[in-house]
Amino acid sequence: MDNSAYVALSLSSVTRRSMEVVANNLANSNTAGFKGERAMFEEYLHKQPEGEDVSFVLDKGSYLDTSQGMLQHTGNPLNVAIEGNGWMAYQDNNGVTMFGRDGRMTLDSQGNLVTLQGKQVLDAGGAPIALPPEAGSDITISKDGMISDAQGNNLAQLGVFDVPDIQGYQRIGGGMFTVPEELGQPNLVPEMNTKLVQGFVEGSNVQPIVELTRMMSIQKSYERASKLSEGHNELRKNVISRLGRPA
Repeated sequence: MDNSAYVALSLSSVTRRSMEVVANNLANSNTAGFKGERAMFEEYLHKQPEGEDVSFVLDKGSYLDTSQGMLQHTGNPLNVAIEGNGWMAYQDNNGVTMFGRDGRMTLDSQGNLVTLQGKQVLDAGGAPIALPPEAGSDITISKDGMISDAQGNNLAQLGVFDVPDIQGYQRIGGGMFTVPEELGQPNLVPEMNTKLVQGFVEGSNVQPIVELTRMMSIQKSYERASKLSEGHNELRKNVISRLGRPA
């Protein structure tokens, strides 16, 4: 396999990865609190002893776009939108802690504050939140996450945490992340510069038009890689055909 084939292969590989990232972004353009993913690539220049150097494309992974999503008004007192860099924390039935920015909450039959998927919402100390049945939905949530009833009694405080290692966390769907095993248990450090807005949710920061534009650009790159590969194959066939002819 000569250099042109390797170049085509490297380009095909990164375009496939790019398409996966863009497709996932588009699929979550309406997911509350979702943060888009961006693929990263790098040029590798292979120096030749003779002739021109050859440039390859290398997949360097991806990173999380943590930019703020638009706030959408719902009027639901159990909805909160996050403004700032903080993350809410949740816990599933197995005790696994996860992080996200989906502030759509509800009360289950036991009075636990949970996400729409049934995951328990954690307070500022990292414990699940349970509200008294009489509180119902007649509650107030302040900018710092303090939950108060109609009489002004403080019931709990929503946890909003600083997660500096979020780029290395594992996506588990629905805009949520878990800590990889190699990083151990998460350290729940409050994020003091983030505020919550009651009656709103943060929308996805994915811009569908931008992602569609990226998708078209990726498609063109893939077509170029395919043509390069087809040209290499055709050239090889011609060489083999000529070599097989009788002298």
